[in-house]
Amino acid sequence: MSTLLFKNLGTLEFTAVLHLQERLLDLKQRELAEDILLFVEHPHVFTLGRGGNEGNVLSTQEVPVHRTSRGGDVTYHGPGQLVVYPIIDLRSKLRKDVHRYVRNLEQCAIQTLADFGIATTRRPPYTGIWIENRKIAAIGIAVRRCITFHGIALNVNPDLRYFKRIVPCGLAWADVTSMEKEIGVEQSLGDVTERFLHHFAEIFGYHDMLAVPEQSGDLNVLNDVNDLNS
Repeated sequence: MSTLLFKNLGTLEFTAVLHLQERLLDLKQRELAEDILLFVEHPHVFTLGRGGNEGNVLSTQEVPVHRTSRGGDVTYHGPGQLVVYPIIDLRSKLRKDVHRYVRNLEQCAIQTLADFGIATTRRPPYTGIWIENRKIAAIGIAVRRCITFHGIALNVNPDLRYFKRIVPCGLAWADVTSMEKEIGVEQSLGDVTERFLHHFAEIFGYHDMLAVPEQSGDLNVLNDVNDLNS
């Protein structure tokens, strides 16, 4: 498929977006939808990967904790952080190569951050994007029958104090940073979203990008945020 649909969901609860991903997975598996890229901010939440250590959640203080099916350990999502969920078919894009998929996601973040003057790198064997020992983007994915879900979280302007309540990604030696902290001024999530979308389409080889239409058949759920929150 050469068309990439995208939708900015605004601010939405983590569980609502998880249910949405499940519905989109079903549509993709039945070949009823194009590849889709979701952009969202979540209210404060800690999420644990399928093998994550609950001991790495140090203090919740009324922040919910959810166990998920993605890879990785514990991370934080919250206001000021751009979370991107690709629901794409790896059979048509990368010949089922999950490792290459992760590297491509990292490259999207590297090039997006470079657009804002932030030089970053990978740090094998760890996933995500780094500035020395400071992590600025975390990746936790899942793949079901060659369809991807979960994704990447890029720290734009989040309250970094929430990361002190966990051991981020289970790495006690690592620090966490954000675009705002590195540049010194608050950044526009809209601008970051636009640049990430551009690089994602370029790196993954989509010829067309299309916002989810208001009347979109089986995808109408994407246009009803109230329904998603119910």
